[in-house]
Amino acid sequence: MSKRGSLGARLRYEFDKSMSAGPIALIGWLALISLVVIIIAGVIIVALQLGPEGQPPLDFLEAAWESLMRSMDAGTVAGDTGWGFRAVSLLVTIAGIFIFSTLIGILSSGIEGKLDELRKGRSLVLEQDHTIILNWSPSIFDVISELVVANASRKHPRIVVMSGLDKVEMEDQIAAKIGDLGNTRVICRHGDPTDLYDLALVSPQTARSIIVLSPEAEEDGADTADSRVIKTILALVNDPRRRTAPYRIAAEIRDATNAEVARVVGGSEVQLVLADDLIARIVVHSSRQSGLSAVYSELLDFDGCEIYTVDQPALAGMTFGAAVMAYESSTLIGFSRPDGSVTLNPPMDSTIPGDARAIIIAEDDAAIKLTSGSRPVSRELIAVPAERPEAPEYTLILGWNRRAPVIAHEMSRYVAPGSILTIAADTPDLDADVARLTVSGTNLALHYVRTDTTSRAALEQLDIAAYDHVLVLGYSDLMGAQATDTRTLVTLLHLRKIADQAGKHINVVSEMVDVRNRELAEVTKADDFVVSNKLVSLMLAQASENDRLAAIFDDLLDEDGSEIYMRPAEDYVRLGTPVNFYTIAQAAIDLGQVALGYHRPRPGAKAGGIVVNPPKTDVLDYQPGDRIIVLARD
Repeated sequence: MSKRGSLGARLRYEFDKSMSAGPIALIGWLALISLVVIIIAGVIIVALQLGPEGQPPLDFLEAAWESLMRSMDAGTVAGDTGWGFRAVSLLVTIAGIFIFSTLIGILSSGIEGKLDELRKGRSLVLEQDHTIILNWSPSIFDVISELVVANASRKHPRIVVMSGLDKVEMEDQIAAKIGDLGNTRVICRHGDPTDLYDLALVSPQTARSIIVLSPEAEEDGADTADSRVIKTILALVNDPRRRTAPYRIAAEIRDATNAEVARVVGGSEVQLVLADDLIARIVVHSSRQSGLSAVYSELLDFDGCEIYTVDQPALAGMTFGAAVMAYESSTLIGFSRPDGSVTLNPPMDSTIPGDARAIIIAEDDAAIKLTSGSRPVSRELIAVPAERPEAPEYTLILGWNRRAPVIAHEMSRYVAPGSILTIAADTPDLDADVARLTVSGTNLALHYVRTDTTSRAALEQLDIAAYDHVLVLGYSDLMGAQATDTRTLVTLLHLRKIADQAGKHINVVSEMVDVRNRELAEVTKADDFVVSNKLVSLMLAQASENDRLAAIFDDLLDEDGSEIYMRPAEDYVRLGTPVNFYTIAQAAIDLGQVALGYHRPRPGAKAGGIVVNPPKTDVLDYQPGDRIIVLARD
């Protein structure tokens, strides 16, 4: 092949390569072609001694300038004189028309491509100190709503969402389901959170926290939801371009058996919210203590009192009991150590270590202050709790889903000997599911019956009034959220009628999937509603702001740790006599407990009369039926 042929092939190769490189490379080629045309025209004009008629020949610079003007403005050639000069100018003008029309097309195509990229959500996020939410699930709306409340006091807060959904679809759903975003701006990006290139679009290196949701089934493909969450964590912490500072990651895991792998992958940078485990434990605790789910919701909701982990050097060396009484508008519940370990409700005479951070319930971190004034305690009003022997409990579960085995096992850890759990459901694999159930110890016996839980006649055959607790679970593994909640509502309405006919109050705790259906369920007069998606969302949002929260709630919901109880007010103070909360706090300390609040059920009372972290100077007269919310070991 000749050198000319090789040069031509090389030029064609470079041009084709530039054509695929994008608008910038094409503009560079057009500039080069323009320069070549101008230089050639200038050389021809100088060589042939050309110029406008009646004027001396042009030198090279003048000739190049005249060529440039004619390439940029086609109308300039109309004023030329002299046929030789006109011919060269006409050729330059035609070349200019071609070059500039091509340039306009490239610019137009480039701008349109960039706009299309923005519409598809494929552009880089240039934010700092933002919160990232990865994957899409029904929980995302509650997570965003909670973060909006948390961001109210921050300047220019940003939430960046990435999932496999179309950017416009995500924006439309968020706008439709979240009424007011306050001062928070939500930015959506389309991509796969397990892909390193896509992950870079949301700038995790500059984020303040990252929330990894368990994706919906449609987004899973062949992978399970947990495997996608674990892969996402792996992509975050092992990205070669990651920052050196640790991330704050809150991730949702459905199956507790996958938690160990997730912890190995994420290490100390990840807090795991075991969704099914969390919901199951709260369902069990709420079934045994009516109203308890409202206490957990209050602690997890940014709109009320929250749990903070803060440095309180003034507490070092104090006994825990004295430190509890040192706060008037906050409640000290424990402390955490630098290694991440959490100690809730330690012995009252134990000394708080100097390197510990206080775990405090407060309305806002700015409200956490030690009290310097007096702490009035009316010891003469402190009561002695009555002895209440444990009795067997009879519990009925209506319905079935993947959380039922966890509920059964968790319940077996608390009940007295001789207790019985009866399961009534109509799922296809109920026999095999019940056969696989495991319980702790021998205190709880299991029975089951296959029946239609939405049938009034079938429910009446179960002798509902004979049970101490009734748990209504949704068929969420087999149906969508709305269909599941519809069946739950039908069951609850039947239970209400059965209770009215029996003239007996039946303790009913129901699991709801969609928080919007809770208002509809209020007419059924169930004792408690545990909204599964809402609780998981609250936990994830709180964990993204507090890097010790998952460990704190693991302790709160574990039988071996300190737990939240709602106990009769007469166990702490004399009824019918005005008493401040300092006195109740001291009464709880005497029993090795921390008083968190109270429950005074009154018509129209906010949150059913549950108050968490009241000012200790508040004076109330407690009546029969009122309860004190405490953190206790048993």
